[in-house]
This record gives sequence, C-alpha cells and structure tokens, in this order.
Amino acid sequence: MISIVKADGIKEYEYLSKVRERSSDTDKNVTAIVSEIIENVRKNGDKAITEYTIKFDGKKPDFFEVPKEEIENSVKFCDEKFISTLKKAAANISDFHSRQIQQSWLTTKENGVIMGQRVRGLEKVGLYVPGGTAAYPSSVLMNAIPAKIAGVKELVMVTPPLKNGKPNPAIMAAAYIAGVDRVFLMGGAQAIAALAYGTESVPKVDKIVGPGNIFVATAKKLVYGMVDIDMIAGPSEILVLADEKANPKYLAADLMSQAEHDKLASAILVTTSQKLAEETVNELDRQMQTLSRKKIIDESLTNFGAIIICDKMDKAIEIANNLAPEHLEVCCENPMEYVGKLDNAGSVFLGDYSPEPLGDYFAGPNHVLPTSGTARFFSPLSVDCFIKKTSFIYYTENALMADKDDIVRFANTEGLTAHANSIIVRFED
Repeated sequence: MISIVKADGIKEYEYLSKVRERSSDTDKNVTAIVSEIIENVRKNGDKAITEYTIKFDGKKPDFFEVPKEEIENSVKFCDEKFISTLKKAAANISDFHSRQIQQSWLTTKENGVIMGQRVRGLEKVGLYVPGGTAAYPSSVLMNAIPAKIAGVKELVMVTPPLKNGKPNPAIMAAAYIAGVDRVFLMGGAQAIAALAYGTESVPKVDKIVGPGNIFVATAKKLVYGMVDIDMIAGPSEILVLADEKANPKYLAADLMSQAEHDKLASAILVTTSQKLAEETVNELDRQMQTLSRKKIIDESLTNFGAIIICDKMDKAIEIANNLAPEHLEVCCENPMEYVGKLDNAGSVFLGDYSPEPLGDYFAGPNHVLPTSGTARFFSPLSVDCFIKKTSFIYYTENALMADKDDIVRFANTEGLTAHANSIIVRFED
C-alpha cells in the first residue's frame, strides 16, 4: 500500500528520485529488436508488414487500408449514446484548440524592407493508435483534431487489427468524427517504420504522433530525424496538492485513476495535513476493493505512490515544481491562488470538481502531456505541433547598403569570407 513520507528536505527528494528512475532508458534488447523490425520494413515494405501482422496480431486482415465506407459505417456498430459522447468531446476539443491557431504575418519598414513569417500545416502526419485491450478512442480525438485544425493535408492513422482481423469499431468511429483521412490496420514498431519510410501501400509522413507500448515508443525514438515525433512518453503520473479542507474520498479516487494505467504509474499526494493523509490511506483501501484493476493499482501505489506531508503549502508547491508532473490537481480551498506559482506541469486541474479524467476525455485541453519531469521544458500536444513556419526577407539596394559594413564585419569576425564576399560584390564599382 501507499507510504507516508514526512518532508524534511531529504526524504521527499529521495522518493522523487526513485520516481524519476522508473523511466530509465529503454532496454537494449528492445532497441535491438525494434532496429531489426525497422530495417526489415524499410527494405521489404508491405511484405514485412504482413509477416509481422500475422506473427504479432494472429491474422492478416482482409485489407491493410480500411475502406472509407467501412470507416463511415463504423458509427452504426457503436452505442448511440457513445457516439453522442464522442461528438460532444470532439466539439470541446475543437473549441479549445481552435484558439491556438497562429496566423502568418508581414511587416514593412520605412526603408522598403519587408519581413514576415508564413505559417501552414504539415503535409502528412501519421497517428498511431493502440488496439486490442488498450483501445483508446479518446486518443484519436486528442491527436487528430488539433492536426486538422492546424491544416494538415493528410492524416494517416495506423492501428492494430482485432484478433478477427477487423478494425475496432470505437476507434473507427472516433477516426470518422475527427476527420482522419486514411486508416491502415497495422500496429507495433512495424507500423511506425511504415509511416517513417513509406511502403507500397503506406505513405511516408512528415511527423508521427500517438501513444504506444515500449516497442512503439522505441521505434518513434529511432526514426526521429527521418521524421518528427510528438514526444517520448513515459509512464503516467499524477501529483495532487491538498490542504486540510480537501475531501479524502476524492483524493483517493483521483490517485487511483492514474495508478490503474500501469504498474509503473506514479500517484503522489502532497498535503499539509497529517489527518488528511491518514484518511486518504483508508479511502484507498476501501475504494480499491471494488475496482477491476485492483492488482495494478496496488502494485503502482506500493512501488511508486506516496503521500508527502509538508509544514507549509509553499513547500508543497516547491515539490510539485521539482517533480514537474504530467497531471497536477489542486484540491485546496482557493485553488486559483496557486495557478501563478505552479510553473512545471503538463496540465493543471483546479478544485474538487476538476478531476484528471475530465481532461483525459472531455473538457477540451489536450491529454497528450509531457511525462517524467519533461514538463520543465515540454508543452502539451497542440495545434503548434502540426505546423511549420518559414520566415521571409526582402531588402532594397539602399537598405542593404546601409547595413553592409556591419554584415561584412560579422562575417569576417567568424572567418567566413565567402559570406562577406556575397555582400561586397553587390557594391563594387
């Protein structure tokens, strides 16, 4: 069960160090296996994809690319209320991300100089979506909608087939609602390789996004540079800040909502109340008994969960900023007063009625978030992740003449005489 740590300037940071170490580098054996898969797909294309699909998924699907009519018809095979929920979530996600759109711009100066920046969506983006028991239609919405808002011309989704060789209807329905252009039934490292290098059937893309297991994450890491990727995601994590007014029933439920992801997930409560800490432990034990993933939750909380007790809320905030968690809940009497002090977090949830699952599924902000402390320098997935920018410059002869001596001086100082010459020749008699 979860342990209680009293912050003394040492113990809490020893624990935080343990949490960080769980996201250590990928096992060398995994890297070797994935490297071989990538090379095979690069050389043999669809033939290699077919072999791996039979090996790992049990059956070759009737088709690699899902026909458009089958994607559209998938809505009919899902519960009507679920489709309604998907559409509501999609509307919220669209509303939030449409506010992130950047515009191209141009500026002119009195001397005739024109400068600006052109912003446009990427040409092709690949979206990986896990299948089988780890099928997450919410991830389809969270990745696809910002891409389409950004102006991505072609969004290509890959997802493993079910054991019967068919696509997952919920995944297909989400793809249809989110506006995915093409869907291929393939998964694992081989699907990432197909997107990165292209095959006879699968187009080569410019960027790959989406969650996956260790083999998928390793493949994304290895093809980075050939294509762009969203991020290298580690195990899920949540940190909850709570004062003495917080409800232990809510705190326990929210900690377990992350612990159930995976035995490596981390769930931490930082509070100023010893009484609240003890009550939360009791609630964890009570609520856990009725949950389907009890074993995973218990292992996660035992190995990577903790309740840290601090003397003051300032210390709790210091710990939160140090850990830079993926999800950060503020269950305090006046949560808004802490917003400006919480600098390092993927997404912040304020108050008793903003639990983390609200962000996972429905509210609108993206649920693809930096993990393993990378919220210190990474941001959530957004429209910005699917655009590219090009700057442009126009100088008149007189404007360049006015600046030529400074430019030549820079070039000569750096020993780049050809750079200097490019300026000089334009003003020789």
